[in-house]
Parts: sequence; C-alpha cells; structure tokens
Amino acid sequence: MGEKNLSKGKYITIDEALGLIKTGDVIVTGLGGAEPRDILRNLHKISERVKDVTVTTCLPLEPAEYFMNEAYKNSFNMDGWFYTGPMRKAQKNGNISLIPNHLHLTAFKRQFHKKTNIYMGTATLPDKHGYLSLSLSNIYEKRILKEADLVILEINKNYPRTLGDVEIHISDVDYVVETDYDVPVLPDVEPNEKDLLIGKYVADRINDGDCIQLGIGGIPNAVAASLMGKKDLGIHTEMFTTGMMKLVKAGVATGKKKNFNNGKHVAGFALGTKELYDFLDDNPSIMMMDGYWTNDPYVIAQNDNQVSINTTLEVDLTGQCASESLGPIQFSATGGQADTAIGSQMSKNGRSFITLYSTAMVKNKETGEKEEISKIVPFLKQGAAVSLSRNDVDMVVTEYGVAELRGTTIRERVERLIKIAHPKFREELLIQAKELGIIY
Repeated sequence: MGEKNLSKGKYITIDEALGLIKTGDVIVTGLGGAEPRDILRNLHKISERVKDVTVTTCLPLEPAEYFMNEAYKNSFNMDGWFYTGPMRKAQKNGNISLIPNHLHLTAFKRQFHKKTNIYMGTATLPDKHGYLSLSLSNIYEKRILKEADLVILEINKNYPRTLGDVEIHISDVDYVVETDYDVPVLPDVEPNEKDLLIGKYVADRINDGDCIQLGIGGIPNAVAASLMGKKDLGIHTEMFTTGMMKLVKAGVATGKKKNFNNGKHVAGFALGTKELYDFLDDNPSIMMMDGYWTNDPYVIAQNDNQVSINTTLEVDLTGQCASESLGPIQFSATGGQADTAIGSQMSKNGRSFITLYSTAMVKNKETGEKEEISKIVPFLKQGAAVSLSRNDVDMVVTEYGVAELRGTTIRERVERLIKIAHPKFREELLIQAKELGIIY
C-alpha cells in the first residue's frame, strides 16, 4: 500500500506501543471518539512494570481496566478535563481527579503545569500525500501533539476524514498502530415531552439567520428538532451533533448569514451516529478547528446573532448554575459552557440559554425512597461547583417557561425563576428566599 511506503518503520503493534510507556510518564489521549481504544483497553497489562503513569483524558467513552479496576491505582492516575459515566463510577477508587478548566484553555493551561510525554489518539489512514486527519476532535489534540515528546496514533479506515485545521503529516507522528474497530457512536435518543417543551421555548427565541451552538444531551437535541422551520441558520459550536447534521441536510443551516467562515459549519469535535460520521467524511462544509480558537469568547462574539444553548443540573435563586457537580461529587465539567455563554452575549444581538428540568427524582437518605425535588433552589448544594456565574447567566429555561435574567436584580431573579419552577415548589421557594435573606 502506497501509504505505508510514506511511513516505513512507523507501524507498530499494540504491545510495542505499550512498551514505550515508562514509569512517571504523562500521557494525553484524544477526546471522546478520538481516544485510542485498543491501546487503552490493554494499558492495564503493563501495570506490574510501571508506577505513577498519568493519563489525561476528556469525555472518555472506553471503560478501560486501567482506571475502572482499583487494583491498578498505584500504576495509573487519570486526570480528566470532562467526566463521563465510567469516570463517575470509578472516581471512588481514588486515582481520578478533575482538571477545572474552560474548554478553550484546556491544552494551553495544562502545558504550564505538566509536560506531555506521550500523546495518543486516533486518525484516518494517510492519504497519498502522507496526510492524516485527526477526524473526530481538534479541541486540544493537534496543539498537544505538536508539543509531546512522543506521538502514537491508532489509524483506522472507519474514521471519517474531517477537514479544517485537523490534518497532520505522517512525518509529525512517531508511531502508528493499525486498528479496525467501529467508530464509537452516541445514539440519537428521541426527546421526551419535557425536552420538547423546553426545545420549543428556546426555538421560539431563535430567528432566521442566527448562528447557534448546542451542548450535549436530550434538551439540545430537542432544540435542534424544533429548529426545522428556520432559515439560513449558522453553526459555530464546540460539538457537532447528529441534530446539527439534520439541520444542514434539511437546508435549515446554511451558514449564509455568518460574519466569517461564511457558508461553513465550524466545530471543535464531533460525536453522534454513524450517519453523522458518513456525513462528515470529506465534507468541505464542515471545519474542525482548534478548540483554543473555536471556543474563544472573543472569536465566538465575531458572529452577529450568536446563540448558545447549554444544560445545567441546578440553578439557585440568584442565577448561579451548577452544571458539573452534585454537591462536591463530580458529574461532568464546565466544558465550554462559560466560553459559549459569554461569547454569545458579547455578540451583536447574541443570546445565551441555560436549560434544565424543573425537578428531579432522587433517593431520600433517611427513607431510601425516591422523591421529587426542585432543581431551582434557594442555594446550591454544599460543595457544588459554580460552572456559570450569576454574572454571566442570560436566560434560564424549564418546561414551565423562560426566565430572562440579563441585567436584572436579585429580587427580579427570585421572582422570575420561581415562575418557571415546578408549581408545587413555588410557594416554598418564596418562603425560603425570605427566611434566608435573599430577598426581604
């Protein structure tokens, strides 16, 4: 194969790749679907000969033994920019810790603290010119790859060749491992009734020609579905989703009104269905760009009418958003929420939406029974991380409506947020606000 001739001596096996890892190494892996799954699935096999290896991840999908199994905690630490289900389950092992960050500064700030010894990720096969595409993510991958001492990539014919600023030459890669697994998918879950109500509230406040950013989850998917009647939407987002693909395919998102990258759809990474990956492959309308640039609030603000739509776990009556932790227990991370919310509000005619269900079902610690609680609260749970400050919140949306908070007083915020809380909690919230001295 011609591609191999361009990289003679670079092709190695999984075992040979594992043999390059030493005690004390700092490894960075690709984000989400860009993680090197075959290497990570086998990483625990070297636990007897290495100690204190740090694996830095973001949105990892593979529940690999090296961090899921407590037996390997002396050999491997996992430092995470964004938690997922496997990390939430394994954090009790004691060798997993969050790196607090804004997404656009992920690689930039980390390099101040820890030098990357090894970058490991995924890529497409080299083309006839020797160029590979990093495919599903460029949030930090290309930037860290350039600074790492050693670069190992799993190349896979099944990965889409994305375009933008995501290509690298084989000469910039030390070793490659040929793999053939299916690209990890994020199922396109059907929105529920609450999702659709929230999606409609948001969609009603989005105009033809607006430029959108959508976060991850059922509510953003419902927003995308609710936008099908719009015209000439633009996309400048951190994550390119299956819902966005549907908007482009339907001719709803054209990018014709964007101030820059006109006619192009800009993202930092992609995660979704196989249909999405087929759509991304060799598609010149999609620009997969460096997250340091894509998520910079000042870059985001250059698009007029920029709209960000993200989700949160809990909002207090002053507008503070806890989007990443349940009390002190880490659930996800800030990601690009502050980047996009602030950048959108800096944009001419820009808007930012924070969405959530009004209630959640949780287990009562005393009775053991599940009970319904309000997610709009007088104060956040003790130890909760504030992902979006009350200074930066704009509109908060539940299935009961929209609370417009930009420029409002604390008293006005209390009144407006109570109006979109579940009706059975509204009176209690008002009483608590007065008892606590939030309002008088």
